[in-house]
This record gives sequence, structure tokens and C-alpha cells, in this order.
Amino acid sequence: MTRSKRTILAKPQIHDVGFFSMLSWVFWAAALAVLVTTLLPLTNSVTWWVRMWDFPRVHIAGVALLTLLACLPFAISSKPMLATVLVAVIAYQSVQIFPYTPLARLEIAITTAPSSSEEISLLSVNVLMENTRHSDLIAIIERQDPDVLLLMETDDTWHAALAETLWQYPTIKQHIAGDHYGLIFATRLPTSQVELLWPLADDTPAVRAVLASPSGIDFNFIGLHPRPPVPGNTTAVRDKQIKDAALMTQSSERPTIVMGNFNDVAWSWTTKRFKRYGNLLEPRVGRGMISSFHADYPFMRLPIDQLFMTKDVGLVSFRRLESFGSDHFPITATVFLPSEEQANNGE
Repeated sequence: MTRSKRTILAKPQIHDVGFFSMLSWVFWAAALAVLVTTLLPLTNSVTWWVRMWDFPRVHIAGVALLTLLACLPFAISSKPMLATVLVAVIAYQSVQIFPYTPLARLEIAITTAPSSSEEISLLSVNVLMENTRHSDLIAIIERQDPDVLLLMETDDTWHAALAETLWQYPTIKQHIAGDHYGLIFATRLPTSQVELLWPLADDTPAVRAVLASPSGIDFNFIGLHPRPPVPGNTTAVRDKQIKDAALMTQSSERPTIVMGNFNDVAWSWTTKRFKRYGNLLEPRVGRGMISSFHADYPFMRLPIDQLFMTKDVGLVSFRRLESFGSDHFPITATVFLPSEEQANNGE
């Protein structure tokens, strides 16, 4: 074999300094990105681009894990430090996510009502104002036949489309608006109080009602739909609306159910504070994320349509329903209000 042929057949050098230098930059850039997006929400800033990183914790942990696995075979500069950063991110995000996996202990057990006549069915739906599949939602409402119905993003078109469906409810409180923050609350339960609450410096209403169960026990229902952390919005008003709902629960002697599109994930510090202040429990804990948004993109799904209740409310079922054209899935639950004697026996 001639020298020229040996030159042509020679294998390229794998251990190229420039190649590994570039890899080091790529892996370190990924590590710093997941570290920064993990640390930003810890500042408790109300800036939208800071608080938005509360949402994709699963995605951040996934990117950190993939980066860690990808860098293992290569001689990366400061590799132990790189691995430490990635492991720390994975560990922290996993701790935040863990309660919303089936591996965690249940926070609310499924129980059976003393009789089906004491059950209360609830349905919460963010309809998406631009969604034109009105008949699909009407079919869901008629099939579920909820005792308490909370509809969000209802404009004039949705209000007109649902008029015949809503007539069966003797109590309706509504705010019809074309800005994605319309709201309709409807119930067939006896109602002693129902009102729309308007947070200071905002035009997104919440609903508060005092209802009576079939067995005659009064309870609070609070429905929320605050603004999300998007360009042009801080989370200050959203956080205050969620906090105020918790304080209403804290100061009440009645059982309480809170439902709606919080535009906040179940694991954020805002929601954790809400649960703590209101002594509230969450059916997702120990059951999985049961993500409600985005209905069209499975890889983007997050649990932002919430249900919380005080410990004196019994949970019969909690589930996500099928898509009907909105970017949110409907959330439904069946509960009951045990009498004091039943509650004591349960304890």
C-alpha cells in the first residue's frame, strides 16, 4: 500500500479538542438553562416571565435528565460539577412533582355517600371563547347533569348557545364578556347567597355562593378564573385572588369547595399557600396530574383547572372529561356533605 493510500484510509482522530470544547459549551448551556429556570420562581417575583417557569417543571426535569445521560460518555470540562448541577435540578423538580404522581400518598380518599340522593355533582369548564363546538359542550352538560356548573370564557355567543341548557337551573349568576373572562355559575341546589367578587385593579370576577346539600347542610362554593402569567400581566392580582379565596375558606365554619381555572399549576408556591391558608385538600395528590390544559398538545399538558375541598367534604369521584374543542378539558367531581355524626364516625 502506497503512502498516499495510507493517508486516504487513515481514520480521523475522535479525540478532537475542538469537538469536545463545543460539546462542553452545549452541555453547560443546557445545564445553566435548567438551573436558571429552576431558581427564578424561588424569587417569588410577580413578573410574568419569571412566574411562567412554575409551570413546566416536568419539562425542566426531563431536559436536565436527558442532558445528564447525554454527557456521561464524553470527556466534558468540569464534568463532576456539571453532573452535580443537573442532579440537583432533577432532584428539586422531582420533589415538587412527586405529590402529583400515583406514587405519593393520597390526600383525599374516595368514599361512598350514604345514599346516591346525597351526592352533589360538579362540572367546571373553560369553554374557550373562540370555540364554536357549542353542541359538543351541551351534550356533555346534559349527560353529566351537574348540580353545580361553572363555565368560564363565556361571551355573548356562548351565552346564546347555552340558553336552553341553562334554563333548568333556578339560580344563575353570570358575567358575560368578550375578553376571555366571562363567567357563568348555575346551580339547582338551594342557595342562600351568591355573588360575584371583583378583585381590586382587575376585571376578572370570582363567584362565591352558599349552597345547601340535599341533606340540608350548608357549604361554600368558590369559583375562580384569574389571569395567567403572560406578556402584559403580572401575577400580583392572580396571586391575591387565590389568596383571598383561601382566607374566605379559613374564616368560614362551613365546608368549602373551590373550583375553576386557576391559571396556576397545582405545585406552585401560590397554590401551596392557598391550600395551607384555607386548610384545603386536593384530589390530584397521589392520583396523578390529571392535566387539563392544553387539550390539543399532550406534551404541553399541565394541571391548571383545580378542585380543592375542606376535610369535611366527602369525595366520590374526580375525573377529566373528553375534549370538545376548547384548549381545556372539562373537570368533573361528585361529592357529598356528611352529617356531623357521619364525619365523627369516619374519623
